[in-house]
Amino acid sequence: MVNERNIIFQWLSWRFFQMPKKIVGAWKNVLKFYFDYFSTSLLIRTLFSPWRQYAWSYGKGFDLGRYFEVWTSNAISRTIGAILRISLIIIGLGVEFILLLAGIMILSIWLVFPWLLILSLRMGILILL
Repeated sequence: MVNERNIIFQWLSWRFFQMPKKIVGAWKNVLKFYFDYFSTSLLIRTLFSPWRQYAWSYGKGFDLGRYFEVWTSNAISRTIGAILRISLIIIGLGVEFILLLAGIMILSIWLVFPWLLILSLRMGILILL
């Protein structure tokens, strides 16, 4: 019961336990948002699909020249799709990595700042004396 009434213990609990949980929860939401924003899982599932669904039909009958032309066009469309999707996946994962580092940095700053403030005040007082 003493801890509930003492404002110092309340502040310490808020600063070092409650807020870090909220910061981590918020960062999980940010990471999840950007994972969905870049549609990373969808891009992986459709990696070798034709780009923008551009696909040519073989048509009726068998014409070797037409068959080769359509097969080549579809292969090029799938290759372009794979290249662009891989590029977007790499960009998305890069953004995720940067956001993860930013989250770690923000949480570290949040936890270390009070100690830096106390240390700065102590150093200032020592310099003045």
